[in-house]
Amino acid sequence: MNSVNTMNELNDLLNGQNVHVQLSVPQLVEKATLRGEAVLTSTGAVKVETGKYTGRSPKDKYVVVEDISKDKIDWGSVNQPISSEIFSSLYKKVVNYLKTKEELFVFNGFAGADKESRLSLQVINEYAWHNLFAHQLFIRPTQEELATHEAQFTIVYAPTFKADPAIDGTGSETFIIVSMEERIILIGGTEYAGEMKKSIFSIMNYLLPEQGILPMHCSANVGEKGDVALFFGLSGTGKTTLSADADRKLIGDDEHGWSDNGVFNIEGGCYAKAINLTRENEPQIFDAIRFGSVLENVVLDPETRMPDYENISLTENTRAAYPLQAIDNIVDPSVAGHPKTIIFLTADAFGVLPPISKLTKEQAMYHFLSGFTSKLAGTERGITSPQATFSTCFGSPFLPLPATVYAEMLGNKIDEHDAQVFLVNTGWTGGEYGVGSRMKLSYTRAMVRAALEGKLDNVETDRGSVFGLAIPKEVPGVPADVLNPRDAWSDSAAYDKKAQELANQFRENFNKFGSVSEDIISKGGPII
Repeated sequence: MNSVNTMNELNDLLNGQNVHVQLSVPQLVEKATLRGEAVLTSTGAVKVETGKYTGRSPKDKYVVVEDISKDKIDWGSVNQPISSEIFSSLYKKVVNYLKTKEELFVFNGFAGADKESRLSLQVINEYAWHNLFAHQLFIRPTQEELATHEAQFTIVYAPTFKADPAIDGTGSETFIIVSMEERIILIGGTEYAGEMKKSIFSIMNYLLPEQGILPMHCSANVGEKGDVALFFGLSGTGKTTLSADADRKLIGDDEHGWSDNGVFNIEGGCYAKAINLTRENEPQIFDAIRFGSVLENVVLDPETRMPDYENISLTENTRAAYPLQAIDNIVDPSVAGHPKTIIFLTADAFGVLPPISKLTKEQAMYHFLSGFTSKLAGTERGITSPQATFSTCFGSPFLPLPATVYAEMLGNKIDEHDAQVFLVNTGWTGGEYGVGSRMKLSYTRAMVRAALEGKLDNVETDRGSVFGLAIPKEVPGVPADVLNPRDAWSDSAAYDKKAQELANQFRENFNKFGSVSEDIISKGGPII
């Protein structure tokens, strides 16, 4: 529970004459445009700019050291400790600062579509467009639910309040501080709205395991027969593209929980990348960007106000926020049964991993903990050749607990529900980046479709030479000569050398997991 002082300060803030509670989408759009925070686009969406911060600030994210959580948190570079004294002082400053503002905006809603485990939340914003973002990204309550709504966690967000590191004890002017005891998320010094979304996801990653629910950074869809599929993958692996299927209904595109009842979406909306967006390639996303949606850092034509999704002069991380209901082919409410198929997506620029392979439970846990993909040459300054990238559980920045907690839960869920797990490489074949070619999307779609339809459950397989992965010998609609990556290379010795290099990087990365069972390492990792 919140301390008496914190609750009094919060109530004092909320009782001010400058507070607008639960404004509608039209009201928030109107406020955001009249206040000069946003402009209306040709699609009806509002366009905003977030200034110097066009992405998350992970180095400015902290967790308060408190008795209730200090022995549970996986402290380190992701979960940086900060004292309760620093939090309390900064919290009071932010609250007093917000009291001076002409207007404040409050949204009450939920995280988690499963009503048995959902989190009641409250979002207090200095900006109207931030409140619109919260309205679209979180789950909106009915009038009946609103009447009895009592927040379990509160976001207090003051983007124009900048911390003084010398006085306030932060690393910079920006701060994202989570207090599990006070149940407050304090954000300041950044206008990037994604900090709200990911802070709540981090909270759910802390709370849900205590209820026996596995939180997951993945997309999910369901077929006509009720067969649920999960898609895990880092940026650039094709998660959004492959989970958007005209023959399957979308449960959600980014954050889910897996309970004893099945899978549920944590969010009420989508926060899609908008770079190079076209109706041809992403029709659902393109058409969802209409009135009430928020476009972040997308450049507009100054006269027509048509979005130019190819223009990255502000940032490559352009974004579109919209409610799930803006997409036609969805499950509403966003709950479904237990997953039949789990797909790990990776874009291997080394050309080593097979385009599709079946994983044992131990391999699934190993690759889940690894969270591998590649950074390509040219994507960041100083990168001149492909580099292995590992993000634990495909969501390292959002894990408050030790990674093994989530991996063990996944292993138990796989066993309990007999889920089939596949590793799908959407990266390179026939050689590494610069030599080989990117796997054809049509082939990847055919492989994913075969996995979802159960056509790979009992097929004959080859065992991969280095990683020990079971590679199907046949997949409908896919040439057999692309299935085994070693055969696709013109020089088998060169493949073996590159495969060994990648295997060594997997092993080196895995050394950071000190408490992983020997079975996961010996049965799940590289075998040579």
